[in-house]
Amino acid sequence: MGPRKKRMNMIDRLRRARPWCLLLALLALATVASAQDAPSPSSSPAATLKVGVYEHPPFVMARDGGYTGMAVDLWNKLATTLDFKVEYIPYGTLRDLVEAVSRNEVDAAVTNLTITRDRAERIDFTHPWFDAGLRVMTRDAQGAGFWGLVDGLQQSGHLRAYGWIALVIVAATIMLTLFDRRFDQDFPRRWRDGIAESFYTVMSIATSGKPPARQNLFGWVGRLWQGLWLVCGIAVLAYVTSSVTSVMTTLSLTGQINSVADLPGRPIGVFTGSVSEEYARSNGLNLRSFPNIDEAAEALADQRIDAIIGDAPVLEYYATSHPDQAVSVVGAIFEPDKYGFALPLHHPLTRQLSVEIIGAHERGQIAEIRQRYFGESP
Repeated sequence: MGPRKKRMNMIDRLRRARPWCLLLALLALATVASAQDAPSPSSSPAATLKVGVYEHPPFVMARDGGYTGMAVDLWNKLATTLDFKVEYIPYGTLRDLVEAVSRNEVDAAVTNLTITRDRAERIDFTHPWFDAGLRVMTRDAQGAGFWGLVDGLQQSGHLRAYGWIALVIVAATIMLTLFDRRFDQDFPRRWRDGIAESFYTVMSIATSGKPPARQNLFGWVGRLWQGLWLVCGIAVLAYVTSSVTSVMTTLSLTGQINSVADLPGRPIGVFTGSVSEEYARSNGLNLRSFPNIDEAAEALADQRIDAIIGDAPVLEYYATSHPDQAVSVVGAIFEPDKYGFALPLHHPLTRQLSVEIIGAHERGQIAEIRQRYFGESP
């Protein structure tokens, strides 16, 4: 084959490949144009998440038309890192907040929400960001009142003895009145005046062991009789004093609430939809549910309840920030638990939030936020 024929074959091949080259060129131009027209990720507007909150100081607190607190501060930091905006929606109870998340009414729940198996079956949780547990808050002054003292005297059998003493006092008053009307010429003649005089004499002996000044009508026999009255009066006074003191001491010792073991049989305040409510119900305690700690503390001050079961950090913060209220957090932590943020099941942000929470732990950012509100290192 000569050189001329070779050139003709090459030209023929190029002519047949030209349509394919043109098609490839058009595809390349279309790709470049679409890449230039598409907005960059950094220029796209940030998504806005609806976030439900439940006020529970110091984790969530309303302030200046917005919200602050340890849980809110941490969530805002995560929102900045993951580039999304937040619209906070308040809920009155923990139960309402959890239900809103499970029904996809909100994208997340931000508060001190305890991670439990029951909740995890309905909603997703992020990695835990706080270790906590339950404690008990009580009034500082837990002394028994008047009716508590009366009940204690009745249970110990002293009220029956007091009844017999009262009967003896009445009988002695009548007998002394009849005696003095017969033998004492200076004794009042009117019955009401005479009974009042005799009653005063008997009560003086019973309460102080000393009779008022009286005329001795029977010499040494009368003195012996007065001496016997003094002994009886001192015995009655000693018995009444010792019985009341012993009952008050017993009530003081048994009336103190020092731990969760002292709660059975007492009215206890818990928070609606909380782990404390579940604990009280499962242990058969006499529970009364309240939507928030302010209403529970008011019931505690009014003696409608004897104690409050709640998350330890919440109760400790309340007792510290309300020095004007005579309340104390007692006993050790029981039912230890962990807090996490909640999202609807299979939410795409759950894993990203968990990764960022782990990073915040490692960088010490969560410890810094905690110290800001609790003044202590974890």
